[in-house]
Amino acid sequence: MNAANRKSWIINLAALAALTAALLIPARLNMFNDYIKGVITWTLVNVIMAVSLNLVCGLLGYLALGHAGFMAVGAYASAMVSLNWKVPLSFPLALLAGGLAAAAAGMVIGIPVLRLKGDYLAIITLGFGEIVRIILNNIPALGGARSLRGIPRITTIPAAYLAVVICVALMFTLGRSRHGRAILSIREDEVAATSSGIPVMYYKMLAFTIAAFFAGIAGGLYAHNAGTLNPNRFNFDRSIEYLVMVVLGGMGSITGAVIAAAVLTALPEMLRWLSDYRMLIYSLALILMMLFRPDGLLGTAEFSIARMLERVRRARTGARSSRADRGNDG
Repeated sequence: MNAANRKSWIINLAALAALTAALLIPARLNMFNDYIKGVITWTLVNVIMAVSLNLVCGLLGYLALGHAGFMAVGAYASAMVSLNWKVPLSFPLALLAGGLAAAAAGMVIGIPVLRLKGDYLAIITLGFGEIVRIILNNIPALGGARSLRGIPRITTIPAAYLAVVICVALMFTLGRSRHGRAILSIREDEVAATSSGIPVMYYKMLAFTIAAFFAGIAGGLYAHNAGTLNPNRFNFDRSIEYLVMVVLGGMGSITGAVIAAAVLTALPEMLRWLSDYRMLIYSLALILMMLFRPDGLLGTAEFSIARMLERVRRARTGARSSRADRGNDG
């Protein structure tokens, strides 16, 4: 590792430590009321959903419209483990069960779906999400349309934050590995990737399954935060919300997805004091963003604190040089 990379690692780790302290210390000291805790937890869940969807839509380049379906599978699987298997480590096991159930659903639906392209794939994934919702509405053992109740509300801010850190770290690692480069090559030109000997179907399934797994983890966190599950909470509108987060942050940008998910979750709550006008302002902000930044907040780039500090340093150096030149001319 050269000096520049080492400096970047140190700066990013310091920023992560500062963010962790700013979020977890107040949570440990009970400085947040129930409303703030709910908003923060929901924001962290949405970050996981947006980052996982970004793997399919951004890195792989496939439009998926049923991501909320995987969240629903994970939420119900996780809830059933907690309700029926009361052991000391039931919560981590429940989250893992939710992730694995969603990953299994991703593999099953991915085998036929990933052979399609474009609008056809989007329509099939949309149908999958709606099928999951309808099935859950008609299974009495899972609460049906009357909702599944009595789920222990044990999701905490540290637990959700840890899940976010693991998800984002794995996505960054995957994106910079040879597997991530293979996935990106499929996005750029699938025919060329196939001709180069890349197992295209394998990497499609890998991306789709990993995305579904983390959607299931997010569903488990949501289930143990809400305490009640209703299938209609995982409808088409919810999938579109996550797609908007990915597009707004920038297709292929992990940090863009994180920022967009946080902003789009917190903004309606911050504007709640405006009553009926808050959703109008929220929608207007989205329209203006798409007009002036059609590629999203960061496009395909990643936000780097080290790079930002370097630009500030160069700008200051340039400003000093300009002042010195003007002084010499005078």
